[in-house]
Amino acid sequence: MKQNNDKPYILISACLLGSKTRYDGKSKPYPSASALIEYFNVIPVCPEADSGMPIPRDPSEIQGDKVVSKSGKDVTDFYKKGAKMTLATAQKYNVRFAILKDRSPSCGSNYIHNGKFDDQVILGEGYTTSLLRENGIEVISENQIESILKTEYEKNKQD
Repeated sequence: MKQNNDKPYILISACLLGSKTRYDGKSKPYPSASALIEYFNVIPVCPEADSGMPIPRDPSEIQGDKVVSKSGKDVTDFYKKGAKMTLATAQKYNVRFAILKDRSPSCGSNYIHNGKFDDQVILGEGYTTSLLRENGIEVISENQIESILKTEYEKNKQD
């Protein structure tokens, strides 16, 4: 088994670990997310909360080149700030990949909401995901956690 200092660092959406950072003041805990600490130094992030947005807050969706809250307020600057803060953390710890909450205007890696506040999703990526990918950091969704755990288990079993 690798020692803690030998483990690579990864980013993960804080809400997947049970932190109540989502727009509605709740979390979206993913059952096996906490098992990642066996193989990685896990750094929880929430670009929206980290940027200074309140919890709870109005839901927001990407509309064209902006992020707009359900009440019509342009909140793009918060999303850009949160993305930059998350990138800085990733660079500080030499992070190679991140597991972020899909469907989020910050963290979506495969899907985002369609911008109409009707709970429909489209192919797309959030602001943070986009910035991380532009800087060579792989971003995956929570749906790939089991696959990562299986791969790491097999690797460590061979050591």
